[in-house]
Amino acid sequence: MGEGLQLTRIRCPYCGEFIEVVVDGSAGAQEYYEDCSVCCAPILFKVLISDEYCLQIDANREDE
Repeated sequence: MGEGLQLTRIRCPYCGEFIEVVVDGSAGAQEYYEDCSVCCAPILFKVLISDEYCLQIDANREDE
């Protein structure tokens, strides 16, 4: 996997299934939508990066 890319397992806030997503930490803090690979609902991803270059990834419903 490329530099800055991290494979992460999250729980879909709609259907509750675990899915794997690739997050690009080299892009800095960001918000973007990605559809759940199980139920196709739009998940809002919020990516924050700490001083130690640790990624914090929040996966929320579109209406949250």
